[in-house]
Amino acid sequence: MSDPRNQYPKPPFKRQSQEWPGLASQMVSRPDHGEQSYRGSGRLLGPKALITGGDSGMGRAAAIAYAREGADVAINYYPTEEADAREIALMGHRIARRSAQRGVLHGAGRRRGKPARRARHRRQQRVSAAGARLVPGHHVEAFDATIKTNIYAPFWILKATDPTPDLYGYAMTKAATTNYVRSRDKQRASKGIRVNGVAPGPIWTPLQVSGGASQDKLKKFGGQTPMGRPGQPAELASIYVQLAAADVSYATGQVYGSSGGAGLP
Repeated sequence: MSDPRNQYPKPPFKRQSQEWPGLASQMVSRPDHGEQSYRGSGRLLGPKALITGGDSGMGRAAAIAYAREGADVAINYYPTEEADAREIALMGHRIARRSAQRGVLHGAGRRRGKPARRARHRRQQRVSAAGARLVPGHHVEAFDATIKTNIYAPFWILKATDPTPDLYGYAMTKAATTNYVRSRDKQRASKGIRVNGVAPGPIWTPLQVSGGASQDKLKKFGGQTPMGRPGQPAELASIYVQLAAADVSYATGQVYGSSGGAGLP
C-alpha cells in the first residue's frame, strides 16, 4: 500500500489552456485513466455499457474499467474530442482481443436522445460523465448549455459537488442530478433497474484546462483537499464497476463520494 497523498501529482500545476472541451492527450501532466493500472477480473461479463463523455476524464476511466471487466462498451463524445476518442477506441480493440469482447466507438452530441435508444440489451449499464465551462457573469448561452448537458442528458441516458461562485450553473445541475438519482430509483426499482450516482471532488480532467478553472485556480487545483492534491480519473474507475456489478444488487438511489477527504456527498 502506498501513501495516497503522494500517489499522483500535486499542485502547483503548470499554467495551461485549451479550447473547450479540451483533450486529455494535450494536458500537462496527463491524467491517469487506468490505462496501465486497471486489471479486470470478469465482474461485468455480459452487459453492454453506453458511456457519454467516454473519450476522457471519468468517462474514459469507466470505459477502460468496464471493458477490462468484460463488458461491451460504447462511448460518445463531441467531434472536437475525436483524437482522445480514437485513442481509447484503439485501446478498446486491444482489450477486446484479450477479453473476447468487442469495443464500440460511437460519436454523437451528448444532449441528443438517440444514442440511448441504440443500446439495447437485457442488461445495460449507462454512465453519464458530462461537464461544464466556467461561466463569467450571466452568460445565458453557456448557462443554457450546462443545464441541457447535465439535466436533459440524464433523462435520456443517466455526481454532486460543492458549489463555487464561478460555476453556479454547474452546481445547480449537480444538485438536481443528485435528486434525480434518488427519485428515479423509486420509479425504476420495481422494474429491477438500479440508479446510482458518483460525486467526485476535484478531478484532473480536460475540463479544468478548457474553462472549468481559472488559471489561478488551476495552479493550486485540488490543493485544498485533505490529501493535498486532485484525484485522477483512474481512482474512480472501480466505483463505477462496483455500482454496475451484480453483487451490489441492493444498492440503488445512492450517491457515492470520492473527494479526497472533503466529506461529500
